[in-house]
Amino acid sequence: MAREKELLMSFDPHTIEHLGVKMYSNLPNALAELIANAYDADAKTVFINLYENEENKRIQITDDGVGMSFEDLNEKFLRIGRKRREEGDKFSPSGERKVTGRKGLGKLAFFGLADIIDIETIKAGTGSKVNFTLSWHDLLNTNGTDYKPNFKEEKTHVDNQGTEIILQDLKRKSPFNKEDLAISLSKLFNLFDKNFRVFLSLNDDEPIQINEKLKFKNIESQFEWIFPEFSKNVDYEYEYSDHINGKILSTEKPLKPGLRGITLFANGRLVNAPEFFGVSESSHGFSYFTGWLDVDYVDDWDEDVISTDRQSLSWDLPKTEELKEYLKKTMSELERKWREKRKEVRRVNIQKKSKINIVEWFDKLPADVRSKIEPVILKLEDSELQDSDQSDVVTAFHDIAPEYPYFHWRHLHPEIQKVSKKHYEDEYYYAAFIEGLKRYVSAVKKKARKTNLDERNLMQAAFNGLLKVTQGYKRSDGTNFEQRTINNIEEAQKILSEGIVVGGRHPLQHEEHLELKESGLFTEKDCLDALSLLSHLYRRLDVAILIQ
Repeated sequence: MAREKELLMSFDPHTIEHLGVKMYSNLPNALAELIANAYDADAKTVFINLYENEENKRIQITDDGVGMSFEDLNEKFLRIGRKRREEGDKFSPSGERKVTGRKGLGKLAFFGLADIIDIETIKAGTGSKVNFTLSWHDLLNTNGTDYKPNFKEEKTHVDNQGTEIILQDLKRKSPFNKEDLAISLSKLFNLFDKNFRVFLSLNDDEPIQINEKLKFKNIESQFEWIFPEFSKNVDYEYEYSDHINGKILSTEKPLKPGLRGITLFANGRLVNAPEFFGVSESSHGFSYFTGWLDVDYVDDWDEDVISTDRQSLSWDLPKTEELKEYLKKTMSELERKWREKRKEVRRVNIQKKSKINIVEWFDKLPADVRSKIEPVILKLEDSELQDSDQSDVVTAFHDIAPEYPYFHWRHLHPEIQKVSKKHYEDEYYYAAFIEGLKRYVSAVKKKARKTNLDERNLMQAAFNGLLKVTQGYKRSDGTNFEQRTINNIEEAQKILSEGIVVGGRHPLQHEEHLELKESGLFTEKDCLDALSLLSHLYRRLDVAILIQ
């Protein structure tokens, strides 16, 4: 009788090398699988002990979960690729936790770290303890047959429970860094609380508790956004937007590359490494963002969208493409809000340091001046300069173009500036001129000692030989100027003083200030020109000598 033909799929043990050793050779990711196993077993406390010993370098993981019976080991633990969700295994034994495992490959993490794995487990309430050893080399030598590890089963106290795993003959030769490892592990989970605590020690020293705080250790946030509250700002309809929880924060200074990006978690475990979901990262704004979002619902979809190494969702599927588009819109809106808030804070800090109110300063700049200065200051506020440097630049620009720059650029005589400034700022330009004129007339009367003459006659008398504005001036070689030059300057002082007095009398002094300005009869420029002339005359007066 002819033998019935059959198709046969062979299983090469070296497949485990690719799935386990290659995928889980990273220490934090491998240990994360063991922590997740403890969580799924309802453990409340997990201790990870690193032993840096040349003779016996090892890692010991102990949890107080429900443990495993001999049957559990055979039917669940030692079955590679068991799809627990399809078998209805969606919750922990207590029914209070959604399990994090799904593919049944996490146990291969053992072989990513070590060649020898010693396991001791006690199923809650059974009083039965099972010890067994997994050997990487023995597994490879099975050549496709079933691997049968050595084991020992014995009785123990009925109240005992939990699992202890010791990884020996480690592939890792470099020293352990407890602090860095603790921080790395904290970033792979979002489930640490008072009911699930994980501790890490090195050579039995004081353990570090791995918790949420470590995620942002040494990161000082400047702004924070909470989800789903922030979702209301995102102009994109997404059916699961209210189911996304989390926190995104920004810092005052750029983050190091390894600290940037938004991490996605599902049921407490990382499912997508930090990224910005397709938004152009050329914007320097994304150098300041970090945080996490819980997208638990993706783990409840019938289709498995989480990659085996849990570093990325499968973004090429319709459901995940929609999620990515929503996250992209969210990040764009976040950056916009961040820029607004950052500018507000930086402007406040700049104003404190420079003592310049930028808004008021801009309001008091003429349109043509403001149009040149404002874009520079706005770009400055969005730059990477420190606040102190920004303040220095703002102060420098303010010195060049202060409030009412045209008034200051005229370098008016201090006395003229003092009495005309308020009227000028209030746009009463003719009044500003009149007040400056009054101050000049008063100064001439005082210096010429003539108080009983009207303004025009005063100027004629004062600068017709009574006051000399050129007295004492010499050429650079010490010789006198030509008499004609001296006479011209003295005559100009008299004529200009007389003329400006006339300009400040009838009929202009009786006109309405607003009408003068709006009609163009006496504009801002007219005011500044007149004040400049008064300043020139006043400075000549300051050095004038009274001739008795």
